[in-house]
Amino acid sequence: MKPVVDRDLCIGCGLCQETCPEIFRMGDDGLAHVITETPGHEQYDCVRESEEICPVTAIAITDG
Repeated sequence: MKPVVDRDLCIGCGLCQETCPEIFRMGDDGLAHVITETPGHEQYDCVRESEEICPVTAIAITDG
């Protein structure tokens, strides 16, 4: 599992950081960034939840 943020779609709402702060962080550019590219199994649920709640579907999960 590898979370990815499409910065062209991201609106910087911060829901991903609130849901999964050990994986996502809002950058100085006001957009979400992945800070842990290979999350552990215990973090999979919050990564999936972040993907689901993103209002602009800017978060994707790849097999990477």
